Amino acid sequence: MPAKAALLSNDLQRLWGQVSDRLRDARLRRNLTAEQVARSAGITRVTLHRLERGDPSVTVATFLKVLDSLRMAQDLAEVAEDGAKRTAQEQLPPRRLPTKIRVDAYPQLRQIAWHLSGADATLTPKEALELYERNWRHIDQGEVLPKERALIKKLVDTVGKGVLLV
Repeated sequence: MPAKAALLSNDLQRLWGQVSDRLRDARLRRNLTAEQVARSAGITRVTLHRLERGDPSVTVATFLKVLDSLRMAQDLAEVAEDGAKRTAQEQLPPRRLPTKIRVDAYPQLRQIAWHLSGADATLTPKEALELYERNWRHIDQGEVLPKERALIKKLVDTVGKGVLLV
């Protein structure tokens, strides 16, 4: 059973989201599967995905094991560095859109999906985009985490065919 998620300020959540995104990008640039990295780090694939999603309950030890398996342990300071030196997104393989989107994984979506109860509430990508579009005026743009911003962009690019109707 995973540890209880630590409560982080919005700034720290945003930073952890950036770090976890960069960690996933580093794995993808190295053409390594999640299974390969998890095995090398001595963790489960599920734990690796939790880390790459920005789950704050993943331990520092697990984070360091993954860095070590990617040969990045000595570059810890660089992981949180501004994305200016990051390899261009075009070089990364395209990520698939999930068939179900967990509402609780995205803070702004949670706020506009108040009518959905339960920790396991999910939406289809189409439903999620429609909810974002309908309630865009209620979304605090300064509080949107990088992970959620990436989801919105992916929804707009795929489901919305490049257009956000707000």
